[in-house]
Parts: sequence; C-alpha cells; structure tokens
Amino acid sequence: MPLRSYRPNTPSLRQMTRSDFAEVTTDRPHKPLTERLGSSAGRNSQGKLTVRHQGGGHKRLYRVIDWRRDKHGVPARIATVEYDPNRSARIALLHYADGDKRYILLPNGLQVGDEVTSGPEAEARVGNALPLSKIPLGTQIHNVELVAGRGGQIVRSAGGAAQLLAKEGEMATIRLPSGEVRRVRVNCTATVGQVSNLEHENQKIGKAGRSRHLGRRPSVRGVVMNPNDHPHGGGEGKSPIGMPPKTPWGKPAMGLRTRKHQASDRLIVRRRYGRG
Repeated sequence: MPLRSYRPNTPSLRQMTRSDFAEVTTDRPHKPLTERLGSSAGRNSQGKLTVRHQGGGHKRLYRVIDWRRDKHGVPARIATVEYDPNRSARIALLHYADGDKRYILLPNGLQVGDEVTSGPEAEARVGNALPLSKIPLGTQIHNVELVAGRGGQIVRSAGGAAQLLAKEGEMATIRLPSGEVRRVRVNCTATVGQVSNLEHENQKIGKAGRSRHLGRRPSVRGVVMNPNDHPHGGGEGKSPIGMPPKTPWGKPAMGLRTRKHQASDRLIVRRRYGRG
C-alpha cells in the first residue's frame, strides 16, 4: 500500500502524498450494509456550536462493521477490499459459506480470495478471530474486546497492532500501540494480525482544501484574537501569551487532566505517559 506523490504543478502538490489505493478492488459499497450518516457540524440540539473546527466535508455513507465476529465455525471468503471514508483502515466484505455477508477491518497481508473464520476452535492465523485464551503469547492482535461479547473497542486504526504478553488465570496482559500495558479478560475476542493501510500515518495533507473535504474547518490561534474572544488575545504587535496557556473559556489548556476516573483504570499495568 505505497503512497503516491505528485508533480509540483502547484505549491500544494509539491508536498502532498496520498495512498495509491492499489489494494482496493471496488468503488461501490455493499448497499444492505450501509446507513445514512448525518452531520452535526459540531452543533448540539439547540443549534449552538459546542465543538469547534467541524463542518462541511464530503457526503458519506456509514459502513456497518462486524466488530463482534460472532459467526463461529462458519468459514468466510474475502470478496472485495474497499475504501471506507469513515476510518483510516481498509475494510473487507466477507461472503460466508451460509450466504451471509459482513464487513470487517482488513488485516494486513490478506487479499481477495483468502479465507477467514472465527470462534474458539479457529486457528490462530491472520484474519481469524478467537478468544485471547486460545491465542499464543507474542502474537500481534487487533480489534480487541474490553468486555466479552460487546465487540472490539481498541486497536482498530490503520497500522495498529497490540501484542499479547502474558496470560494468568482469567486475565491476559497486552501491550497497546501507544505503549500502554493493560489487562483484559481471556474470554474477550481479538483478531490475529495487524490492521491494514500501514502507510496512513505518513500521508501529508498538502493543501487546505483536502482538510475541508475531511470535514475540518479552519483553526484560528488565540494570540491573533481580541481579548474579549480569547485569553491570549490583545496586545500591540506580536505579543506573548503572558500566562499559562488557556482555552477560549479560561480553562488550563496544557497538562490539566479532564478525563474522569474509569472503572477499567484499575486494569492498566503501565500507562502510556510513563507515570506509574
């Protein structure tokens, strides 16, 4: 999945890179597995702006992904590899032996015609989904469940892969792509392998219009605003902030923890920040 660069006919094309989509086999999604996807443009039910820098973007259909992989013991063949505008990874349409069709995240290395399966009796090879208790130590995994039966919740973005480090009793220890080490119950399901589209992180946007196509509106720095619009604003000429960084509403902008305590925090062995 290499990146494509452009001749510098314009200044923006000089730096822009994007995927060549060589692995994609069709440009039409399977219609029964799509849903309408609305856009709030960062506004709440009252029409007030609550999240900045969102809006516009290309119209999209949502592809319904099978996060649970709960069709146990039924082999499936990869029929198509598709681009999904709602996520960074590629997706694959599975044709099951009983006639059912479902989308999954495409594991790196698989292509049209390959066969995958799921369930406790499945072999621990790329693309198969099975409980952590059945996966050998050291294996790369993705789409990992945090609660058995709920479906994969972590390690789902392009190029992502966690590693199964240990199993002890009812708990397994995995290392996430961020470096965080956490414990998960061994009856939780994970898919073997790494998520596809490894070069996604190396893409360069190249021009402002491409950000607008993705639904990102411009971001204005606080230091160029007026004092009534932002705590960093005002002053003559190019002025320093003059205080610890703040949000437009006066809250600390760097270093302040805003995430409330989660019940699953007790399962974190080592945080990605390197503090305990």
